Amino acid sequence: MAGEGQAVPTTAAAMTLPDQIEVLTLDTARWLRDDSTEALMAAAVAVAIYFALVGLRWGIVRVLGGSGDVTTWKGFAGRIIRRTRSFFLASVSAYSVIHVVVPPGPLVAVIDFVFVFSGAIQGAIWLREIILAMVERRAEASEDSADFASAIGIIRVLVNIAVWALATILVLDNLGVNVTALVAGLGVGGIAIGLAAQGIFSDLFAALSMLFDRPFRVGDTIQFGTNTGTVEAIGLKTVRVRLLSGEQLVIGNTQLLAQEVSNLKRIEARRVVLVLGVTYQTPPEMLDALPGHIEALVSGIENARFDRAVFTSFGASSIDFVVRFWIRDPQAGLTNVRGDVLLALWDAFKANGIAIPFPHREILMRTPVVVQTEPREDAPVPARQDDNLR
Repeated sequence: MAGEGQAVPTTAAAMTLPDQIEVLTLDTARWLRDDSTEALMAAAVAVAIYFALVGLRWGIVRVLGGSGDVTTWKGFAGRIIRRTRSFFLASVSAYSVIHVVVPPGPLVAVIDFVFVFSGAIQGAIWLREIILAMVERRAEASEDSADFASAIGIIRVLVNIAVWALATILVLDNLGVNVTALVAGLGVGGIAIGLAAQGIFSDLFAALSMLFDRPFRVGDTIQFGTNTGTVEAIGLKTVRVRLLSGEQLVIGNTQLLAQEVSNLKRIEARRVVLVLGVTYQTPPEMLDALPGHIEALVSGIENARFDRAVFTSFGASSIDFVVRFWIRDPQAGLTNVRGDVLLALWDAFKANGIAIPFPHREILMRTPVVVQTEPREDAPVPARQDDNLR
């Protein structure tokens, strides 16, 4: 049994919060009274470390520049450094000092908790800024980044939820709270929400894939399935395409990306193949010189680059040549350049007396010759069918 006037030791876990505050206050005051020199020295060292860290942060930001442009590595790093909070630097300073001096146990426990708490918060802020900076860097590198502002907003919300949930779990775990049930509950709840809204989430992640992969942009002409049109808007759930027939088609992001999509705006050059036929009455020397004439004609057309012209086959009613050329500027229009080449070939054929045959077929008809002969007297008479049946 403890003697009269002797304090009964009590663990910190069994003490209430007011009792813990009272013990912390009394022990800290006793330390300041008994070891004032050591306490003042510890405080001075902590303040010096804090201002040194603040000055280091300021110097790094000045060296990297004040711009928050995440498209450059200096702006990217500067943005992360500027998000370093002063309360974290103060907790680092105090945590560094308690390993040099020996303050009271309750004060050490408080400083340890503050350091872990501020470290979790600062880590969440850094992780959040790194992820968002990478997303914004990817988006701002594109010409139409404004069209994905809503998608970036959704990414910001998702990142905030994930990062701060992780920081909260870390802080609760350091407080001694059993977070196993909490993590399990979050997992089950996430699965339930995912199954209930899988269509929405699939379209959302399809929009994010379009943000990063960039298969097409607003204003591009795309072809998917049997449809061809111009992309007017890319949303979080749907893509709006103005078809060539005039109506607007609204299609889900997942449904669109599940198909083969051809981006016609990114065609670097169009290849055109023409089959030309001339009559069989064309002289052989003209046939031999025809590929050279075709090359000169095609090369003289704007935006056309000649590839080849070869004699391929004897057709049913013509001698066939295959002409192949490229359209340098796809935006010039396939129909316009193709039409210019055809008109130039038509004028050249007329000027040189080369005829283009009409498809035709000749049918030769003969009148059958009937030869009549008289039967001979000694010829046997053929038996009739009814005689054989007897």
